[in-house]
Amino acid sequence: MLLDPLVWLSLAAPVMVQLFLYRTRPGLVLRAVGESHDVAHAFGYSVIRIRYAATMFGGAMSGLAGAYLSLSYTPMWTENMVAGRGWIALALVVFSTWKPGWLVIGAWLFGFVTIAQFQAEGWGLSVSPHLLAMLPYLATILVLVLISRDAVRLKLNAPAALGKPFHPTA
Repeated sequence: MLLDPLVWLSLAAPVMVQLFLYRTRPGLVLRAVGESHDVAHAFGYSVIRIRYAATMFGGAMSGLAGAYLSLSYTPMWTENMVAGRGWIALALVVFSTWKPGWLVIGAWLFGFVTIAQFQAEGWGLSVSPHLLAMLPYLATILVLVLISRDAVRLKLNAPAALGKPFHPTA
């Protein structure tokens, strides 16, 4: 089976991110900025520069996803072609509790649910196509409800400085 190169990249990227975050010094610095930007700043790291670099990497990955969506997945441009999939991506981050390995499992789960809607239509099931189209979003809500029951686990794995502004003192 011949797969698109971006499919292979999507399989390799979480492994590379995992290795970067947990096996390299810059990954340790990035995690330190996420845990306590004040401590990272006290050690002499440029918190704002590191945050911008992480944001640019996330933007580049999002741009690749958008390019794949408009060039390979549906080889044409249509208005609202994303159809809320960005929210599913955010839900995947929460589902995976900020761990790249779990992110792959979640992405495959949501991808399976998305493909299931097309398979159900192919099997001739007499279900409204609108109901089938909302399956990935129902799965997203269900997973978020299930994992939100364990708030301690979510807080333990989330970066401590997540959403907190950084104001350098000197």
